[in-house]
Amino acid sequence: MTSFDSTPPLNMGRLLLALAVVFVMLATTGWTAVHHQRESTALRASLTAWEEGRVDGRALPDPSAAPGRLSRFFATLTPAQRTTLAHRYPLAVGNMNGAPAELRYLANRIALREQVRVERARMHDARLSPAGQHEAGRRMQRYESMSDRDRKILAFDPDGAGRAAEVFGDLDSAQRISVVVPGVDTALLTFQRTYRKYSAPVGMAQALYAAEREASPKTRTAVIAWADYTSPAGLGIDSATAMRAESGATRLNALVRALPGVSPVSLFCHSYGSVVCGVAAHTLPERVSDIAVAGSPGMRVESAVQLRTSARVWAMRDADDWVQDVPYLELGGLGHGADPMSSGFGARVLSAREAKGHAGYFEPGTDSLRNFAGIGAGVYDSVRCAAEDDACREDLSGATTAGRA
Repeated sequence: MTSFDSTPPLNMGRLLLALAVVFVMLATTGWTAVHHQRESTALRASLTAWEEGRVDGRALPDPSAAPGRLSRFFATLTPAQRTTLAHRYPLAVGNMNGAPAELRYLANRIALREQVRVERARMHDARLSPAGQHEAGRRMQRYESMSDRDRKILAFDPDGAGRAAEVFGDLDSAQRISVVVPGVDTALLTFQRTYRKYSAPVGMAQALYAAEREASPKTRTAVIAWADYTSPAGLGIDSATAMRAESGATRLNALVRALPGVSPVSLFCHSYGSVVCGVAAHTLPERVSDIAVAGSPGMRVESAVQLRTSARVWAMRDADDWVQDVPYLELGGLGHGADPMSSGFGARVLSAREAKGHAGYFEPGTDSLRNFAGIGAGVYDSVRCAAEDDACREDLSGATTAGRA
């Protein structure tokens, strides 16, 4: 049975009571939100067209083929042929693991501009309610912003609440790559924010990219704001189970395996994103050197060893983060297992001094962001442990071994 660090174990009666309270709370908050998302088939239509298409008399490869197979296919094409495919099948190419990053940016820019026209028409569609027309206007504005030529959109899917990923830096030349994996309520309309900027994936990634360059100016880094999975909508049943995490883990593994080069990859997993990273850990390639979680409700295991990863596992939590009050257990599929901050879990515990509660780990000027940047840039001697000792930095000079935290 899981217990909180430095507290006596919960007896079975208290555990079941806590579980029942959480179940009732989650069942009455946000439970229906996921069932009211706008639906679209734009990506499916683009993939179907791709499957029926040809280039230079040749059939196009299976869009779900291994990234290496797709990469080799694109390498056989001329620049003009690649550009033609991006214009003809923008959503398919823009979301295709194995397609060159620059081609995906182009394809997604084309797809976004097409969706701007779709949403502009929906704004004046009399069949929609005023609320529906208003949402169309919000989506149109978001798509216009994302389609700017300076942005590097690595993935874009307008279906449902929407998914996206954006790159900061140069993936092809990066010596180290970081991936920000966000938690609940992540969708196209929450992909970036003006108010509370650093609580949204784009702001998180921008802050981390800037901090990594400050931590190690000579290291070429790239950061991905990865909101390319369907996250739970609010504190509903989905957020208390691994269903969304399992599908997200599959997509995260596909992303990492399609990244160019062989540079080390670090994952920065916030809130429910840490559940995704926990489920994905044993499937990820060895180039994933670090998995850092912040404000984690658990990683679906009882210890870091059970993640079955060669990556270093790091954990942090702000003293004012409400997530520390959730029951760290898993019973009947509900809950996410042990507390990654507990001594028994075995993670390297980092300082989160000056973080701003559950959503403030990427705020500039915080220990949490500086620690993330040190890990992402590979400057491990700069990280600050939660305790006064240097336990979280022990044995950092040697090679990682399977299951080591």
